[in-house]
Formats: sequence, C-alpha cells, structure tokens
Amino acid sequence: MNIFQQVKENVSTRQAAEVYGLKINRNGMACCPFHHDRHPSMKVDKVFYCFACGEKGDVISFTSKMFGITPYEAARKLAEDFQIVLEKQDNKEKKKFKKQAIPKRNAFQLTREFEKWEQFCIRILSDYLHLLEDWKVRYAPQSFDEAWDDRFTEACKQLTTVNYYLDILLEGELRDRIDFLSDKGEEVKQLEKRMEQFRRRNHEENGRGSQQDGSQLRTSNACELV
Repeated sequence: MNIFQQVKENVSTRQAAEVYGLKINRNGMACCPFHHDRHPSMKVDKVFYCFACGEKGDVISFTSKMFGITPYEAARKLAEDFQIVLEKQDNKEKKKFKKQAIPKRNAFQLTREFEKWEQFCIRILSDYLHLLEDWKVRYAPQSFDEAWDDRFTEACKQLTTVNYYLDILLEGELRDRIDFLSDKGEEVKQLEKRMEQFRRRNHEENGRGSQQDGSQLRTSNACELV
C-alpha cells in the first residue's frame, strides 16, 4: 500500500479541513477556500465538492490546493500532521526490491523496459494535461446560468488527477511508481489511443485547409482516470 492510499484510509477531507482552519457547519457545508465564497457552498466529508466553483477531490487534493504544494508533498504533510505511521515493506518485499530501495532517483539501476514504460506514461499524461489546461480556459462558461461545455467539465474533473499521477511518476518513491505503472498503465495506453485519434483527425482537417483545435477530442469517448 503506497503513501497516498495509507493517508486516505486514515484521514478524511473533513478532518483535515477542520485542522487546517476551515469552519464546517452541522450539515457538512463550509465556505470554499478556493474562490471568494460568502455563503457556504462546499460540501466536506470524506471528499469535498464546491457547488459554486466546481472544485472537488479527496483529502490529498484538498491539502495540495490549500497550501499550494504538490499532491505528493500534501500526502507527506498529512502523514506528519496526523501522525500516521506509514507501513513499511515486509522482509520479502524488501529483498525483492533491495537494489531499487535507494531513495535518490539517479541511483536506481532501472531496466530499459521499465524506463521506457515510465517515460511513455509521463509523455502521454503531460500531453493530456496541456490539453485539459487549454480546455479549462477556452471553454469556461461566460455566465452563471450558461450550460457547461463537456470539455470544460472534463478539464475540471481530470486536472487534479492527472497532476496527481505525474507527481507520482516524477517525484514518487520507486515502489509508488512501480505500483502506478502496474495499476494505471493500461488506462494510460487507452488515453494514448484517444490522443492519437485526435491527432489523425487534426492532420486530416489541416490537410483540407481547415483550422482545428482540441475541440475535436470530445468526452463522448473519454478515458476515465480514477
């Protein structure tokens, strides 16, 4: 079990929010700290969701946003602040990963296969992240009562998750990165297919002189990253 799983099993978003100064009423509602909120619009329990600005996530993403730190740093902070005793690898697992147990990334003697697979996931997730960032600005609603474009909705839903995954791959311990590639690798491969479909359509449209952008990558065939 990695650090993210251990933290989420031991601390709810409500517990963290109260410790970090958020006032939550009996109905579990609080003023959202992520926008100028005069009336409680954020529901806080095991996870959080703001009905006004749409921010949502778990205890790690809440802490990350609250303090302006990465999800990995947020997990470390929560473990320290709530005195969570993180599980250590058992002897069998330690032997299995003895050579990789050096804390500094440059010291790892990574196999070529692992290295290629990790870089592949980083590349695909980075491309997707840039697309989501563009969508969140380009398709943001212009008024309170305007219906949300599905691309804007996807960006709001997936940005935190994609940043979370990239933090694991770029800053996580080797054990966490191995777990990610094992658990989420197939999802990233499906995301690559979706991105490739967009690139082909974009190339075809440009060949006919049409100006194309990320709007062709619709959420009707979205790859859920959870």
